[in-house]
Amino acid sequence: MHLLGIHHLSAITANAQKNVDFYTKILGMRMVKKTVNQDDPSVYHLFYGDEVGNPGTELTFFEIPRAGHNHNGNNSISTTSLRVPNDEALKYWKNRLDQHDVENEGIVEQFGRNVIPLKDFENQRLILVSDETNHGVSGGTPWERSAAEPNYGIIGLGPIHLTVPDLEPTEAILTKLMGFTIAGEYKHHDTGREVLVYETGEGGTGAELHIHVRTDLPPERLGRGGVHHVAFRVENEEKIRQYLDELNQIGIGNSGFVDRFYFRSVYFREPNGILFELATDGPGFATDEDADHLGESLALPPFLEDRRDQIEQSLKPIDYKP
Repeated sequence: MHLLGIHHLSAITANAQKNVDFYTKILGMRMVKKTVNQDDPSVYHLFYGDEVGNPGTELTFFEIPRAGHNHNGNNSISTTSLRVPNDEALKYWKNRLDQHDVENEGIVEQFGRNVIPLKDFENQRLILVSDETNHGVSGGTPWERSAAEPNYGIIGLGPIHLTVPDLEPTEAILTKLMGFTIAGEYKHHDTGREVLVYETGEGGTGAELHIHVRTDLPPERLGRGGVHHVAFRVENEEKIRQYLDELNQIGIGNSGFVDRFYFRSVYFREPNGILFELATDGPGFATDEDADHLGESLALPPFLEDRRDQIEQSLKPIDYKP
């Protein structure tokens, strides 16, 4: 596989309104799509990103109102990084997070980069990572109407952290199937444990997985504040279908081809049980909405449009004024 980097990441929230408030009003991301979980249209699926939700900038949330707390542990996507332009931006963000009483660890170093580990209101584990020294996949463009200073704004997803009990089978899938290569290692600033770094495509902050090997943790129990899956960028539908054939040929169970309307996908689990998705760069989020008005109303893919009245009645309205 010739993957281009990280495409998007989907996490769990129990409160759509508070989620929108945190990610748009505090982190200053744009809500580029307000839609529903296509597998359960009774709940929201919210997408945040750069000015138009370019591939590699999309952080998404499924709302599960009765979801219990996430029980952090093994076999998990354990931390999500968000890229900012440079080290100067991190100073701005340190002040902004403190002003909004957002729990954070201050500026620390991780794999030769400055970062700020933080948590959202549901203890979602996040990291702001500086692109000061990035020479890999380019970031996106912050929304000029952001609640945060656009010059320091979030420009995409950064390294995604996985925690697994057994490195070998996950490494085999990453390197022998998905085209990742080892990029280095570092000691985690908090645990002191070694973290292995793998990269794909052009590499850099937008194309890395950081793997923590832990044999002392129970499996994670997914809930609010946890991550459901991570998706990787694929050029187009033709490539998706080629990769699907390859998964089938080597006997890896998968979802088959899935049309998400805004992109095309295939899902599969790597050997430690973490859900991976391959997703195309297009068609994109301006397919059914004007780029100037993304996220302002409920968007439904064509195959759900005839159920709009029923779906809207099941959803609690979100107060969002971009």
